[in-house]
Amino acid sequence: MSFPLLTATAALPAIGAVATAAVPAARRTAAKWLALAFSLGTLVLAGIALARFEPGGSRYQLTESHAWIQDFGVRYELGVDGIGLALMALTALLIPFVILAGWHDADPLETNSSRWRPTQGFFALILMVEAMVVLSFVATDVFLFYILFEAMLIPMYFLIGGFGDRAHSGSDENAAAQRSYAAVKFLLYNLVGGLIMLAAVIGLYVVTGTFSLSEIAAARADGSLTMATSTERWLFLGFFFAFAVKAPLWPLHTWLPNAMGEATTPVAVLITAVVDKVGTFAMLRFCLQLFPEASKWATPVVLVLALISIIYGALLAVGQRDIKRLIAYASISHFGFIILGIFAMTSQGQSGATLYMVNHGISTAALMLVAGFLITRRGSRLIADYGGVQKVAPVLAGTFLIGGLATLSLPGLAPFVSEFLVLVGAFAAYPVVGIIATTGIVLAALYVLVLYQRTMTGPVKAEVQGMADLKVRELVVVVPLIALLIFLGVYPKPLTEIVNPAVQHTMSDVQKKDPQPEVEAAK
Repeated sequence: MSFPLLTATAALPAIGAVATAAVPAARRTAAKWLALAFSLGTLVLAGIALARFEPGGSRYQLTESHAWIQDFGVRYELGVDGIGLALMALTALLIPFVILAGWHDADPLETNSSRWRPTQGFFALILMVEAMVVLSFVATDVFLFYILFEAMLIPMYFLIGGFGDRAHSGSDENAAAQRSYAAVKFLLYNLVGGLIMLAAVIGLYVVTGTFSLSEIAAARADGSLTMATSTERWLFLGFFFAFAVKAPLWPLHTWLPNAMGEATTPVAVLITAVVDKVGTFAMLRFCLQLFPEASKWATPVVLVLALISIIYGALLAVGQRDIKRLIAYASISHFGFIILGIFAMTSQGQSGATLYMVNHGISTAALMLVAGFLITRRGSRLIADYGGVQKVAPVLAGTFLIGGLATLSLPGLAPFVSEFLVLVGAFAAYPVVGIIATTGIVLAALYVLVLYQRTMTGPVKAEVQGMADLKVRELVVVVPLIALLIFLGVYPKPLTEIVNPAVQHTMSDVQKKDPQPEVEAAK
């Protein structure tokens, strides 16, 4: 029996979560190092999975299959394609940086260390989220995926509600109330989506008699599985609704700005750069693969919703006074681009959407983490409380600028490649949609450059005068992310080689081919 690499990659952070939580209350530093060690171990295993993956091989590789709940046909089935592998690697890459960035975020201010263990709990919860997200990217049993899809909400709820942003303006009671509101809103929105998905999962089993993606695909291929048109559409809607909440897609997005605004900066990165990617990934893996005809039927409406997300999120980002909420609304706009690429049903669009998921995770992590370092120094999230930072902390300002330029998809940085592919793919199939979507590029330049101008340039405000520049730990967090943004912006081939074969499989599932350009014959 071969080594269960995918199980090990998900199990290691789960074991790390238990070990970190068990560290004695007074040993906070030991708990941090232990959590970091387990996250780095997970990164090593993800790297081994990357090395063993063959882009031109079978669709799902490193597969595992074991009986679980036999009476209901539920199996513990894992397998990774290029899309799932890229997102698993992204998750494993970001978690060590999240842990380093939040090194002091959960240290108790005033507490009896023998009775309260916030630091251990904080890092244990982060590792538990990592374990569930990694497993969700490789689960090929629909019921197993659903369990993980819902279970990851619990540690996220406690991370948002139990460890809030210490730069919150207002009284401690008001901060606690807003933090609790954001956590409950996050949980309720996603639980409602999950309950609707549960009904669709049960319906899928009634129709197919299995939860296995491979068995369903085989039954479709040999013609033994047929779904009534109405049944397929209802099941699609049940799955898509849950994924649209998680993504999030307008108008199901309103939980995200609250959650990111009230959470600590590392948890905000965890939300938008890691957890939310499960929603867009699932659209590719489950909606398009399980319900190809219904996906094509829903495409016009989904494209309209994606366009609204792009423009609406960008417009609200332009008007924000809070740095973290601005980044949250910018992410809503970016998720609109991702969903646009998925449902354009072209190979360029879907390759671009997958690259966008990875590149958005890196760029948003870089920008949000630097913003978090800035907010920690000043103690305020309001843009108006800053000015002239580049004169007193030039390295911080420079890394903030690069993160912002990546967010607006500047050529030469990784997000440009993905956004370009999404727009090319959308324009090839739906020219009007592609043209309207470019509005998001203009608005992105506006909110990013205005944010930088108001915080980093101009006269140095008195409260900013003594601001320290980035420290060694903070540079260790930011510099690798920026280096990766530049590398993938100049040379995206290593990522596209992994992703493109999986995209071709998805295109085959929905029986779509790329539109051929119309070339007028020479006279």
